[in-house]
Amino acid sequence: MELVYDYPLYRPPSEANSLIFQVTLGCSFNECSFCNMYRTKEYFERPIEEIKREIETMSKLQPNVTRIFLADGDALNVKTGTLIDILSHIKTNFKHLERISCYSMPKNLLQKTDDELSSLKKSGLDMVYLGIESGNNTILKKVTKGATSETIINSCKKAKKNGFILSCMIILGLGGKKYSDCHAVDTSRVINQIEPDYLGALTLYMEPNIEKEFYAKFKEPFQPLEDLEILSEMENLVSNIDVKGQVIFRANHASNVYSIGGTLPQEKDKILEKIRYLKKHPENLKPKILRRF
Repeated sequence: MELVYDYPLYRPPSEANSLIFQVTLGCSFNECSFCNMYRTKEYFERPIEEIKREIETMSKLQPNVTRIFLADGDALNVKTGTLIDILSHIKTNFKHLERISCYSMPKNLLQKTDDELSSLKKSGLDMVYLGIESGNNTILKKVTKGATSETIINSCKKAKKNGFILSCMIILGLGGKKYSDCHAVDTSRVINQIEPDYLGALTLYMEPNIEKEFYAKFKEPFQPLEDLEILSEMENLVSNIDVKGQVIFRANHASNVYSIGGTLPQEKDKILEKIRYLKKHPENLKPKILRRF
């Protein structure tokens, strides 16, 4: 017996080899104009007994699993006691675990107390993935993120305070040409205050069924960035990142114009050098037909 998933099913690229349990279906917010991931689903928290049966079944079929990801969009929205029960059942049934992780929205972290988050960490939840998208409040409002830069900073600091590994995502090109500079500068400001363990940069890609909604909610003409402008925005972003702790930076998502990465601040100059080289040699960029969100 294999798991029967409620599709579509999403997970971060770094969870490619993880076993996935759907604790929730969909996303409790589901209004970000740039995101198509859960538009076909209504948010639903699955019965815990169903989840426990799946955990028990999969522990017999795949006893050596080392990583587990809790789907869908925001498993952390589940009541703390219920989530602790699920985590404890996972830990009891899988003896070789290295990591349990899930997506989180800023509000998921802010609505839980420090004691609740600390208990979740002690129960086995090791890592959370959170979308910053942009550090500019105007852009965040235009793309209906449902968060401000301040709430993003506070939620991420709360996650790190309680011992979670924090992986954050930003979206290049999200503000279009008009807001490119403030998008890069303000996003780097937020990153400098958070200092996430991992930082992933994606490039804006709109599925056809949400493109009209994105433009309507933006409420002014939106001019997408061209490839070289995306590189310039990334250069601006990285140039303004000034962190004291180690941040592993990756722009290797399928949507990106080129796979770039390194560790900040140690490899900042190396990353910038690569970006500047690509701007002079655009023939090396990934063909557009191979890029998507």
